[in-house]
Amino acid sequence: MPDGIISLYDLPVGRSGVVSSIHADGLTRRRMMDLGLVPGTMVHALRHSPAGDPKAFKIRGAVIAFRREEAEKVLVEMREERD
Repeated sequence: MPDGIISLYDLPVGRSGVVSSIHADGLTRRRMMDLGLVPGTMVHALRHSPAGDPKAFKIRGAVIAFRREEAEKVLVEMREERD
């Protein structure tokens, strides 16, 4: 994988990234796309449950939680921190 490209699940809480690609099929892919998770979309990792799964993300103004098996199918390019 190129530098800076990680799975959505590995995006650290408090960091942002841009969706690079989605490697899901069928209904899972359709659900992600319906929620606005398409290449080029900015995503911000908000928090994770005490057990670590699911993890919540801010996507196009909405807070959406994904389980590990779903979030690992989405690749994001991390963005630099800005103050």
